[in-house]
Order: sequence, then structure tokens, then C-alpha cells
Amino acid sequence: MDISLVTVLFLILAAEFVNGWNDAPNAIATVVSTRVLSPYKALAMASILNILGAVLTGTAVASTIGKDIIQPEAVGLSVVAAAVLSIAVWGAIATLYGLPISISHGLVSGLAGAGVATAGTHVLLWDGWKKVLMGIGFSTFLGFLLAMVFMIALYWILCRAAPDLVRRIFGQLQILSAAFMAFSHGSNDGQKFMGVFTLALVMGGELHSFEIPLWVMLLCGTTMGMGTFLGGWSVMKTMGFGLTRLEPVHGFAAETAAATSIQVASHLGIPLSTTHTINTAIMGVGASRRFSAVRWGVGRSIVSAWIFTFPICAIMGAAFALLFKLF
Repeated sequence: MDISLVTVLFLILAAEFVNGWNDAPNAIATVVSTRVLSPYKALAMASILNILGAVLTGTAVASTIGKDIIQPEAVGLSVVAAAVLSIAVWGAIATLYGLPISISHGLVSGLAGAGVATAGTHVLLWDGWKKVLMGIGFSTFLGFLLAMVFMIALYWILCRAAPDLVRRIFGQLQILSAAFMAFSHGSNDGQKFMGVFTLALVMGGELHSFEIPLWVMLLCGTTMGMGTFLGGWSVMKTMGFGLTRLEPVHGFAAETAAATSIQVASHLGIPLSTTHTINTAIMGVGASRRFSAVRWGVGRSIVSAWIFTFPICAIMGAAFALLFKLF
């Protein structure tokens, strides 16, 4: 392979690693905060299921990212490099400060910023961006509402059950819901960087069509799993303890609602933010008790980080692309 292609592929894997590092709490924050699993057991489970989710659930999301966000034929490897470098830098900074951000939105905005800076606005493709906008709806509203409705239904079903019995039963069930969440996370987030990796291989002449090889799935899935196993401890603290007080039944409801939303989106090829989805689901189960049970100040900080991810990664992507163009 050409050295420039090897460099770009390395940057993609670095961004995938940061993806797993920042998004690790998506799968395990609730199961750790409710003390159902120890952090290291939860991380080991999430790492394995992230990989399986990335490898076993098709390539619909990967195709959206690789073919439908920007015109592949109108840009070069420098655009891909600029985009993934922007998300690697911003994702690492956010993780160190305990901010759960959307790696997905950082990736698409980085691609957009780099593509526009290099070739103009005509490189943006509406079909892909339509799915990105749908993903925002899935992650923000569906996650919150589904978790709230699910939690209210559980309150009604369990209203006469002894609290200790509920805690024991859902302590076991939450292991299953955390596993479902980890698998779903891999099914959506893992595919995104597979799409970018395959796009780079096509641009570099190593592949003649956009078909994702098994070795790319395994490599990207394993890299994300390694990032997950490192664990974003400060992000986990924000999500698991900062938003609301969680018991196993709340964790089960939030994880099940979020994972279900993610699975539907993955099947439809919609790249959504798994971070948005689980955070809004946690807010939803908190709000099912009463709205004051949610620490909305913490929620505002998280939402601010989500919002700023779009312009920050777009600007960084454009800046890196122009810098690469000079050389």
C-alpha cells in the first residue's frame, strides 16, 4: 500500500479507538452505577459484544457513511484523513473532561467540513444527511419517550411487588439489557468507521467497489472493542451518577429502550448517536418518577457538548483539509 493510504487507515483506526473510549459508558454506565456488575466485568462484556455487534449486523450504516454523506469521487484521501483526525482530537479531549459526545455527529460533520473546504458544497449528499437528521430524532425523542413509557409500564406492573424482590430480579435482568445495549452500540457505531475505512481503500485503489471485507469488519470492531475496554471513567461517572439516581429496574428500562431504538436505526441504515440515545433514555426513566428527579443542569452540559460537536468537528475538519492540501 501507498504510505499515504497507510497513514489514513491508521488515523481511521485511531478515531475508532477513541469512539470505543468515549462511547464505552453507553453500554455499561447504568449497570455499573447500579452496582449490578463491577466496572471491569462490565467493560469486558461490553468489549466482546461491541465486536460481535459490529461484525454480525450487516453493513447498512457503513454504506450510508461511506457512500451517502459526501461524493466519494469528488474528494481524496486528505478529506478522509482530516475528518477522522478532527473526531480523534475532539473525542479524546471530551473524554478526558468527562463529556459524552456524539462520535457519529463528529464524524459526519468532519467529513462535511473537510469536503466543503476542499471541493465546495456540491459534495454534500442529501440522501445521507436526511438519514443523519432522522438519527437525531431517533436518539433524542424516541430514546426519551420509549424509556419513559417503558418505565411507567413497569411501575404499573410492579406496584405491589416488594422493593427487595424487584431489585434482585432486575439486577439479573439488567445484565441482559446491558449486553443488548453493548451489542446494539457495536451494530451502529462500529459500522461507521468500517464505512470510512472501506471508502479509503476504494480511494487508494486497493478495492474496486464499495464492498466491506470481513477483515475490515474484524479490524474495526476489535479496535473499537479495545477502546471500550480502556473505558472512559470520567464519562461513565457523568452518565451513571450525574443525571439521575438509578436502581436496577431503571437501568434495565433505559438500556432496553435505547438498544431497541439503536437496532431499528441500524436496520434502516440510519447513523444515530448511541450517546444521545442512552443519555435521553436515562433522562426518560428519571422523568418517569418526576421531572425534578433529573439533574437538568448536568443534562444541559451534555446537550451543549452534543451541539458544539457539529461546528467544532466541521471547522477542525476544514482546517486539517486545507493544511493537508498545502502539503
